[in-house]
Amino acid sequence: MRGVTEYVRLDELMPWSVAPLRFGRSWITAPDARTLRTRWDRLVATRGAEREALFRPSRARSQASAVGALPGQRTGTTRFARESGPCPEPVRVAQGPFDEQWLLPDHRLIDTARPELWRVAGEPQVFAVEQGYVPGAAGPALLVTAALPEGRSPAGRPGRIRPLFRRPGGLEPNLAPGLLDFLGKRYGHEVDAHDWLAWIVAAALPSPDGCRVPLPGDPAVWAAGVALGRELADVQLRGALSGTRPRLPGGRRPYVRAAVPARPTTISYDSGAEVLDVGGGLVSPVPAEAWEYRVGGVRVLEQWFAHRTAPAEPGSLDAIGPAAWPQEWTSELLDLVTVLALLGAREPERAALETGGLGRADLDAAGVLPAPSWSRRPASVLDHQEEGPEGQFMLL
Repeated sequence: MRGVTEYVRLDELMPWSVAPLRFGRSWITAPDARTLRTRWDRLVATRGAEREALFRPSRARSQASAVGALPGQRTGTTRFARESGPCPEPVRVAQGPFDEQWLLPDHRLIDTARPELWRVAGEPQVFAVEQGYVPGAAGPALLVTAALPEGRSPAGRPGRIRPLFRRPGGLEPNLAPGLLDFLGKRYGHEVDAHDWLAWIVAAALPSPDGCRVPLPGDPAVWAAGVALGRELADVQLRGALSGTRPRLPGGRRPYVRAAVPARPTTISYDSGAEVLDVGGGLVSPVPAEAWEYRVGGVRVLEQWFAHRTAPAEPGSLDAIGPAAWPQEWTSELLDLVTVLALLGAREPERAALETGGLGRADLDAAGVLPAPSWSRRPASVLDHQEEGPEGQFMLL
């Protein structure tokens, strides 16, 4: 059982956070990049009222909006009404828990893009994404991803996005000044930003006012939590920390027993046979932990499937998609089953982590809290020109 202690909010310990992105129009994301290129070509080939209807203007974005390019992206900055060029290169984004999709990284198409996140994205950056609080719901309080996260939780409640580093290149951890030194002295060895990330992956707890982070007084408990968290984070990051793709123990590996049909409409699970039925296509072995894994109370596999099969409005850009279920989606599904099974199997271990010990008084006495106001703002990382509206360079 978790020990009784005074928990500190993650917001106080990782001060800089960003609200979720708001794409504003669903057609700018897709599970495959080819679909986005086809949608773009369809849109720029039209004019007038047809183009306006396909674009789907909002209060934040219309074809007349004047905005600059997103940091690090080479896209047009003329008003979209005059756009006739080739499709920008799609980029990977984490559109939901364990669901990496593709996005058109064009600022003219995104209602709220959070440019400050784009400035610090890229290796070795990792984003801790708080999951919206759902009373009594099963699932982790936060997840980590290397892809730029949309940041919205399955239940629709907003969380927060917290980059591990405030600057590109893994510079300046996004932590209350003095926190790592304080922990290092308490536990008798150097503590770095990745140790911290591992600890919160293993130990963070949900609450109505955001994630809370217990800090143990026992160095052995800290070491055990960090070791567990590193393994969990590595699985979530698809082996990026260890350099080895996640695999089920004992040589088990999910495989396709019957091919997924061209247009599956249902997904179900047979716990006795450990078989996942995807519209008649069969995948096994699928451990029960994979099927039952939830975030915000929502079953991840069901949501992943729904994002690829939900019907779209006829004639809309959303309706443009693959003619049949692509093979790469099946490969992604097999990887996802492995990831969820590994994480689900460790949930009892994570839930049993003893975490009591240090509290707010210890952090106050050490001068770690309260964090200074500047630590809640993005760092100044503008060391190059960024293109503004209509090709003008922004003044830095």
